[in-house]
Formats: sequence, structure tokens, C-alpha cells
Amino acid sequence: MKKRLIELIFQRAFKYSEEPTFRLVSGRMSNYYFNCKAVTLHPEGMYLIGNLIFDMINGLNIKGIGGLTLGADPVAYAVSYTSYLKGRPVEAFVVRKSAKSHGTMQWIEGDVRAGDRVVIVDDVITTGKSTIEAITRAKEAGLEIARVISLIDRQEGGRENIEALGYGLEALVLRDEVMELYPFPH
Repeated sequence: MKKRLIELIFQRAFKYSEEPTFRLVSGRMSNYYFNCKAVTLHPEGMYLIGNLIFDMINGLNIKGIGGLTLGADPVAYAVSYTSYLKGRPVEAFVVRKSAKSHGTMQWIEGDVRAGDRVVIVDDVITTGKSTIEAITRAKEAGLEIARVISLIDRQEGGRENIEALGYGLEALVLRDEVMELYPFPH
């Protein structure tokens, strides 16, 4: 499954240019880009992601899985759906980019409460900023973070920034594993 996921990422999500033409969220320019939605919203991508991450968290007594909207959402949904099919349901939750401005004024949407064990997910990690924001909001809500998992680690310092907070990062796919499929000398 992992091999097929890497192929799907390379075929559908990976973009490369000899010149740094891709603007990242950080504002920095890069010569490669991962448009993860092309995989996380794809039926086979959902199937692979849901199964691979479910296998990573199965048996850990996890109540919820989620992260900062929008990148984390399809990842969490795929795992939640897979968990139900496998008879071990895990709730999906969403961490908003800003608190809800009406009603309950919540940062987190979903059926998770203080004390629940959760997994924070993200589609791609570069600096780790969005993942760290999700970790911060989850901790403020009293959630116990059991794991931090990303679909892709761009290997540009995000892992180290997350580890500096005391959490390990597990990535399904590393940038280097995708770059191995690109036909240029590395």
C-alpha cells in the first residue's frame, strides 16, 4: 500500500520546476510542490491513507483523529471511515483556523472532550506551523495527544520543530521517497 501511495503522490500531487516557482505557505519559494488534495480527495488515495494510518494507530485506544482545517480534514475523514469499517471507530475532528464566531465559539469541532486520546494529522509538513497550531489547540482543549502523523514530510525542519515540543512525527511518505521517482540525477 505504501508503494502505491508514493506512486499516486508522484503522479497526482508532485510538481517540480528547475526554477523555484512554487510559493509555499511560509512565503518561501520552492522548486517542488505537493498538492496533497489531489491524493487525499481521490478515492484510491483515501483508501490507502485510511488503511495505512489506521494500521499505525490501531490498538492505541484513540478516541479522535484530526488537525488544522483544510489539509488535515480528508486525512482524518479517511481514517475515521476506515476505522468504522474495521470495527474500531475513531471520531474525526476539525481544528478551526479561528474560533467559531457564534454559538459555542469553539476552536475544535467533533465529538472529542478533555482527557480523550487523539492523533493529530496533517497532509504535508514543511515548517510544521499548521501541525503545531493544531497541537496547541488540542492541548488547550485538554486532549491527550498520542501521536502526530503526516502524509508527507518535506524534510525541511518541520519534524524538528514538532519534536522540540516533545512530540514525535511519523510520516507516511518522505520527500526523498517521492523524489526517487523523478527522472533527474540526485
